[in-house]
Amino acid sequence: MQPEARKPATRDKEMAEPFLRVTEIFHSIQGESTWAGVPCTFIRLTGCPLRCSWCDTEYAFHGGSRMTFDEIIEAVARYPARVVEVTGGEPLAHPGAFDLTHRLLDEGHTVLVETSGAFDVAALDPRVHKIMDLKCPGSGESHRNLWANLDHLSERDEVKFVVKDRTDFEWARDTIARYGLDQKVRDGTLRALLMSPVWGEMELQPLAAWILEEGLPVRFQVQVHKLIWGADAKGV
Repeated sequence: MQPEARKPATRDKEMAEPFLRVTEIFHSIQGESTWAGVPCTFIRLTGCPLRCSWCDTEYAFHGGSRMTFDEIIEAVARYPARVVEVTGGEPLAHPGAFDLTHRLLDEGHTVLVETSGAFDVAALDPRVHKIMDLKCPGSGESHRNLWANLDHLSERDEVKFVVKDRTDFEWARDTIARYGLDQKVRDGTLRALLMSPVWGEMELQPLAAWILEEGLPVRFQVQVHKLIWGADAKGV
């Protein structure tokens, strides 16, 4: 009986190395959050179980390239920015994303994670800056919000509402009041509340007027990268 052929050692090593499926890694100006305007390297992971009605990154739902953590770290190192954002898709749908953020932090990067809020953030390294998107009804995915995540936010974290219409705005306003998010911002236990219009669907002036009328302690934001390069540009 012939002995079973053994796979080459290099192949064994490849299979043992942690990896993620990556849509793109690019260097750009951060377009959102309190980090808007800051040079940032983005790691866009592939895949998302949510299907928001206004999603602008559907190209990240499928495909991508298999990359080991070492390959991802090497790609990030080619750019000068020390701020790195792990995004998607939905990055926290991938268990390996938690370990990747830890690696990036240990490499000396400031790490942001853009997440839908539908996945448990508790296991993220406490050094991570979480930017959590609470889904308004207009997204079609508000039932996916994991409310327990609000208990795991700190003074370095931010909550974002993407508003499609007046119904979304009122839902966001009421959510802020129900969970005391306005007080969390005022007493410093939450970095910021963000509110932005759905690009191309919600006009800027009505949303700004509603925020002012209600006296909400939110930061109005637009997607700066779209102002610079246009709404359809990828890798920016």
